[in-house]
Amino acid sequence: MASATAFSSEGSEPWPALGGVERQALRELLIHGPKSRAEIARELGMSRASLTRVTRTLVEHGFVAEGASELRGATGRPSELLHVRPEARSFLGVKLTGEDLFAVVTDLTAKVLTSHDEPLRSKDVDVVVAQIGEVYDRFKASHPDITAAGIGLAGDLAEVNGRQVVVDSQFLGWSQVELADLVRERLGVPVATENDVRCLTAAEHWFGVGAGFDSMALLTVGAGIGIGLVVDGKVVTGAHGKAARLDHQLVDPNGRACGRHRGCVSSYLTNWSIVSSLRTPGLDYEAVVDLARNGDYAAAAAFADAGRALGVLVATVANAIDPEKIVITGEGIAVTELAREAMEDAIEIYRYTTGAPLVLDIQPFEFVEWARAGAVLAIRSCLQF
Repeated sequence: MASATAFSSEGSEPWPALGGVERQALRELLIHGPKSRAEIARELGMSRASLTRVTRTLVEHGFVAEGASELRGATGRPSELLHVRPEARSFLGVKLTGEDLFAVVTDLTAKVLTSHDEPLRSKDVDVVVAQIGEVYDRFKASHPDITAAGIGLAGDLAEVNGRQVVVDSQFLGWSQVELADLVRERLGVPVATENDVRCLTAAEHWFGVGAGFDSMALLTVGAGIGIGLVVDGKVVTGAHGKAARLDHQLVDPNGRACGRHRGCVSSYLTNWSIVSSLRTPGLDYEAVVDLARNGDYAAAAAFADAGRALGVLVATVANAIDPEKIVITGEGIAVTELAREAMEDAIEIYRYTTGAPLVLDIQPFEFVEWARAGAVLAIRSCLQF
């Protein structure tokens, strides 16, 4: 992931200094589950003797335990399996929206142990940092072994002069905020920050619907349009942390304006654009969804336009990286229900005609999953991935 995911270099460091091979072996067990030493050695291209030294280090630090023997092939003797000890460490994950704070504690395998959400008292940076600190303190009472924290939020994040910086976050009204350092000073544990869509993409790639794939894309629709990409097993960030900014991809040069462009994906697909197209005061997104489900012509037309825009976006991503799977999620996911035909027609029109079969996975993730992604960010950062 982007350099913005690296932990701030100051502060306490309860995670041991593991070597590269140790981190790779632990990652292999985290993502793919219990394996024998022989299987891990083959996967990492190392000798059994070398791996024995590696696994000894992981066992000593409490990350890995030896389990029951199991026959792993058609012939030969049963092999003793190594597996991750989920209770070895706990991690705090936070998702910030423009109005709310969602938080979880997970174990080392990203299983959610507890969760909490509350409205933001203010968008003021100091108030948000204090609020995260209070949630951490509440969790710490029952999970005293929290090792690190990860925070996901909408916006551009980058490393500037060795510091993680929220360069810009429209929903929070932030610019040039060193959030990771501020939260680390409050919590006393390492903290990583990242764009929320890339966070979720990385989490699903390791522990969710994209596990086992070398390439995938994750599209989020709702208040904004977000895209996360995995290519060759790595989350794509770009030179400046702004990869996959396709929210203003052209759909119709004569179409509606989004505020920046005319006829782009955002002018049709965001929740705001769907509501505003009806030109009826007092409506919100949920009301327009209800109207469309009850046969209202204008609402159905707005969702049909949104479905076409989503289809153009899906086809563009498919043409660009040829992913094994495209995941669609977000609070605006109703478009895939109300305008499925329009979406599929647009995919058929705009997708490269000889492309491989397209696998779409529509997932209604709750905000707890976004917060879990923050915890996965912390896990990945500890492992330096």
